[in-house]
Amino acid sequence: MKKIAMRSVRAALQLIPKNLKDKLKQNERLTGLYVRSVRKSGLFFDAPTPKQTQALYNHWLEANESAFSKPAAKIDGWQAIVFGTDNLSFTQEKVKSLGAETCLIIGESDLDVLDKQISQLNNQLPTLLLNGGDLLEKTAISHLCEALKESDLVYCDTDELDNNGAKSSPRFLPDCNPELQFSTAYINTGVMIKTVLLKSLHITNQTTIAEIVTELSLTNKNLAIDHLPLPLVHLLPNKDGESDTLERVKTVIEKHAKAKVEIDEQYSVNRLCWPNSNPLVSLIIPTKNGKALVKACIESILEKTTYQNYEILLIDNGSDEQESIKYFTYLDTLEKVRVLSYPAPFNYSAINNFGVEHAKGSILGLINNDIEVISPDWLTYMVGHAEREDVGCVGAKLLYSDTRIQHAGVVLGYGGGAGHAHKNFPRFHTGYLKRIVATNNYSAVTAACLLVKRAHFDAVNGLNEKDLSVAFNDVDFCLKVKGLGVNNVYCAEAELFHHESVSRGLDISPEKAARFNRELNYLQTTWSDFIANDPAYSPNLTLKRENFSIRSAVELKK
Repeated sequence: MKKIAMRSVRAALQLIPKNLKDKLKQNERLTGLYVRSVRKSGLFFDAPTPKQTQALYNHWLEANESAFSKPAAKIDGWQAIVFGTDNLSFTQEKVKSLGAETCLIIGESDLDVLDKQISQLNNQLPTLLLNGGDLLEKTAISHLCEALKESDLVYCDTDELDNNGAKSSPRFLPDCNPELQFSTAYINTGVMIKTVLLKSLHITNQTTIAEIVTELSLTNKNLAIDHLPLPLVHLLPNKDGESDTLERVKTVIEKHAKAKVEIDEQYSVNRLCWPNSNPLVSLIIPTKNGKALVKACIESILEKTTYQNYEILLIDNGSDEQESIKYFTYLDTLEKVRVLSYPAPFNYSAINNFGVEHAKGSILGLINNDIEVISPDWLTYMVGHAEREDVGCVGAKLLYSDTRIQHAGVVLGYGGGAGHAHKNFPRFHTGYLKRIVATNNYSAVTAACLLVKRAHFDAVNGLNEKDLSVAFNDVDFCLKVKGLGVNNVYCAEAELFHHESVSRGLDISPEKAARFNRELNYLQTTWSDFIANDPAYSPNLTLKRENFSIRSAVELKK
């Protein structure tokens, strides 16, 4: 009933004239009450139903009809390999009907024959990798071959095709996302590859496409992977074999990387714990007063964290409550804690840069004072990622006090700026493509709990205290670090509470609004390419909400 009532309120608000609505927004108490009520109603969760998804997908298919009927580019020739054990001959026949010069079937060949067949593939022609039972859109080969001219490997989106030929259940994938491949094997069919790369691998009659993609991404640092955001491959509904694919990807990772991999049977994802050299980690926590929050934060770190080589730097930004000052004086006596005074006006970027100047660790942790540890191994997992050569910033899974998702990665473009992926989803929801429960790459993560190498922090001159004193400084920082040629990581295994955000008021005073707009404009100007097309998201998904639904008909017209 509460949710129905709130939907009615929202509908009624749409009828209020804009000038009156803008005036009402200036009433901080009224606006805060509305926001808290909507949050409590669960309305912000708003995950699309299958029926809603199908309706949006039908609109999407209509709007993109020209892309599917694109005139075929000239193709000099291509080859194909069909994987698996089911519907192999059926798929082989369909592939040959589209013009494949050769189509091998992996599952039916013994190893000697298979080696010979693969060795005889033409290196000058690209090879399509497809699972048995999967069908191709008629223009798929044209699209894939065209994209492969500038890449080593190309993959596309997929959907399902029922017996009546109706398309449903689209999988709108991000661009190349190594961590998502390791954890979920999301690239597992519809791959066009340069044949010489395929021949560099040892392929057996048990090999899967996900294995091939994973091994190449681990063994070829300069591998150029492209993604076509079109569902050019149609899958059979309810295909099995997910657990076997994860197991085989796990084996590949353990062979070519040093990560310890465990399969989470509940969510069917791989959990990777990367080794670390036990570096000193400097956890920087800014605060002004807030004894209760700081106490919960620091005590949870000290009592629950299994990783032990860390120091805590509490940066006191002008506290004036005696209770807090007294507690901070006590904290300064603890072996792992140092309390530093920063008496200047509040500037989040400047405070953290100040903390880094006094930090001793080679790994830096930016931590809000309202963070509380849930998973004891949070720092172990995050340090393992942060020390990797190809990783920049590492963020955590953060929950509101009532356990809804507060942060599970940052998407550029939400609201014209940036927002949190899957915000307000339930704690144990898997998310779109399992991206809540699986570690994966995002262009940015929140600095409420962020780890990064000191070398990377210094290389980008830290946080921008001149232009971004409060908002978007973490997004800007992450994108600068990403520009060093590394990937930013959302670590799903690091789970913590982020308490205060659930009750924080809106930033609507004239001065704060003006500052926010300046900082938003800076983000939009500096990172316009990412805002227009975040590679960790999909251009086919909405930027109006943080729920990964398909773009609406209105959005598609823009």
